[in-house]
Amino acid sequence: MITIIMGSSSDKGIAQKVVEQLKEFGLPYKVLVISAHRALDLLLEEVERDEADVYIAMAGKAAHLAGVLAGATIKPVIGIPVKSSTLDGLDALLSTVQMPSGVPVATVAIDGGANAAILAAQILAVHDKDIAAKLLAYKQQMKQNVIKMADDITDL
Repeated sequence: MITIIMGSSSDKGIAQKVVEQLKEFGLPYKVLVISAHRALDLLLEEVERDEADVYIAMAGKAAHLAGVLAGATIKPVIGIPVKSSTLDGLDALLSTVQMPSGVPVATVAIDGGANAAILAAQILAVHDKDIAAKLLAYKQQMKQNVIKMADDITDL
């Protein structure tokens, strides 16, 4: 199972991209709103009782959510830096990617919800042939889309 945690409900649009991609692969998930800054005790309690295989955490500005999660669990954590009104998400990107040694967070692009879901599926596919098959089909479809794009521009 994949647990998706937003630092604020303002991240709902990015969470929706994650959920849409996870649904495409048929992967179970749950979505929570827990701020690492405003509700640290709730976050730590959730990690202690949660049965997630992978966490996806999204936050903007200071964006410490993914790092706090990574410090509290041995499960893989994928961080999504969220573009906010401040610095176009660069602050969130740097907060998410600059983790100290021993506390890794896999980080996707700013607002990269779909890629976070795909990376979570790839992590789970290491030991699940059904998920691996769905990912292979997804990659084949991407290849077919590129071929179609190339065919569509031949008459320029």
